[in-house]
Amino acid sequence: MDKIEGTRLYLRTFEPKDEDTLFQLYRQPAVCKYLLHEPWTPTNSAEAFQKKYAQKRLSHQTALSLAVVYDHRVIGDLSVWRTGQPDCVEIGYTFDPAYSGQGFAQEALHLLINWLFRTQQVHRIQATLDARNTPSANCCRRIGMREEAHFIQDWWSKGQWTDSLVFGLLAAEWAQK
Repeated sequence: MDKIEGTRLYLRTFEPKDEDTLFQLYRQPAVCKYLLHEPWTPTNSAEAFQKKYAQKRLSHQTALSLAVVYDHRVIGDLSVWRTGQPDCVEIGYTFDPAYSGQGFAQEALHLLINWLFRTQQVHRIQATLDARNTPSANCCRRIGMREEAHFIQDWWSKGQWTDSLVFGLLAAEWAQK
């Protein structure tokens, strides 16, 4: 996959040099609070990074993980995987809190969505997130995704039942923007 360039940042697959930066991001409990996994540790970080590093192409069998690069530094992580429905994908994203509130997530997701709809023939994109993650839900709304569902205590996460929000966006809707 080629680099996807935006105004301030670009997206690319992960490189070996990104391992420590990703460890510094995912070792933070606040970053992992609403994610499905616990913070990375020195013991498990190499294996966790290798999974992301290996995800270089979106296919029906493989997910795609992309580094969000700003000013020569990885500030975020985007993931895309097929849902099992024809031409439908789900996206996930994590950003370094030091860069929050500056529109980087919006810009990166906009680039990703454009790429998915224009080059991957995707019909629908969805994002499922922990309902307590208000900044993430707000980001979905800002990029034009619609809230489609609020499931009550549907996911057991880190020792408690949590609610989930599902956001969706169709290619036809994106084309009208």
